[in-house]
Amino acid sequence: MNPAAYLEMGEVEATHWWFSGRRQILLSTMDQLRLPKNSRILEVGCGTGGNLQMLARFGDVSTFEMNAVARDIASRKTGGLYDIRAGQCPHEIPFNEEGCFDLICLFDVLEHIEQDTETLVALRSLLAKDGRILITIPAGQWLYGSHDRFLHHKRRYSSRQLRMKLADAGLRPVRLSHFNTILFPLAVVARLKDKLFRSVFATGAGVPPALINGLFRNVFGSERFLLRYFNLPFGVSLICVIEAA
Repeated sequence: MNPAAYLEMGEVEATHWWFSGRRQILLSTMDQLRLPKNSRILEVGCGTGGNLQMLARFGDVSTFEMNAVARDIASRKTGGLYDIRAGQCPHEIPFNEEGCFDLICLFDVLEHIEQDTETLVALRSLLAKDGRILITIPAGQWLYGSHDRFLHHKRRYSSRQLRMKLADAGLRPVRLSHFNTILFPLAVVARLKDKLFRSVFATGAGVPPALINGLFRNVFGSERFLLRYFNLPFGVSLICVIEAA
């Protein structure tokens, strides 16, 4: 990922509507997984550590991150409470105990990795019996734009493309849904505007004024109530719960 993006993430992920709204959705999803007590959890690509405290509600958390600046921010932010190691996918994963994790999380990480199928294969070997992988990824290659380039995204995914990659890796989706659906029309307008004007910087990348930020956070986060009962047919992102085939 762009090194500047890590610094921006470290500053805004506690308050920006997208990060905080996504955490609400992830918390709700993980509640429904009914993980074993004292689960072993691995976050792949923790960035600047904004999800570690949330994940710790469900068990013992370990993580790795390729960027040294991000690791340092994450360690300072969390008071050194978590095992944060250097590593990257698919060939430098610093945890090699097969079958040891009850949950492996990749929150907007897979799109940064060139060898995404190989990464899924490598992570499958780390799953405990009945273990699962939880991922979020950006949806719709047609939305690819300046924000994706800034973040060094290799691609955006369709649900069909993700299913095929999972099958190739010996995995299968237990639950697959779009999300960030309610605000999808605004996202489309912003992305089309950026493409039309060939913007270098993505519209809406910074933290908006407090009133708008709070409104977007509540609207985005409210999708957790919908996702408890049904999948959403379109959206800016995909969320998927995965198990070994």
